[in-house]
Amino acid sequence: MATVLHAVFGYFFLLLTVRILTRRPGGQLTLFEFVIVFLIGGVIILSTVGKDRSLTNCVCAIITVGLLHQSVSWLRARYPRFGVIVDGTPLLVLDRGKWDTDLMKKMRLDENDVMAAARSKGLTSLTQIKYAVLERNGSISIIQAEASKSEA
Repeated sequence: MATVLHAVFGYFFLLLTVRILTRRPGGQLTLFEFVIVFLIGGVIILSTVGKDRSLTNCVCAIITVGLLHQSVSWLRARYPRFGVIVDGTPLLVLDRGKWDTDLMKKMRLDENDVMAAARSKGLTSLTQIKYAVLERNGSISIIQAEASKSEA
């Protein structure tokens, strides 16, 4: 039973830790996937090198983590506010040429990161960008500004 409790604690601790530390780990991995990867890996390592090396203990912990993952998925779908806590919300870092510098500092995001995302869409100038959004998974979405009549 102690293993199950450790797995439950570990799941929520890692979910909270990764959520607090950064939005940008693992490229396109969602926070949800990231926690599962780390926790299951940790459980397997503990069962391999820890004091209790039983396969039953390891399987029990992994099943517990899997059931927790399913439960949190269900809660996210059922209660949108819970989903916001677990996944976060998209954040507007650039609004019509104006940077939200406080938010960018908090998210440890640099203007060069946003401009790199813009260049990947073929945009080279800040005037070509209407919005830049830091997505829940850490990627940056660029919304292109409409071309002015003089450019057409």
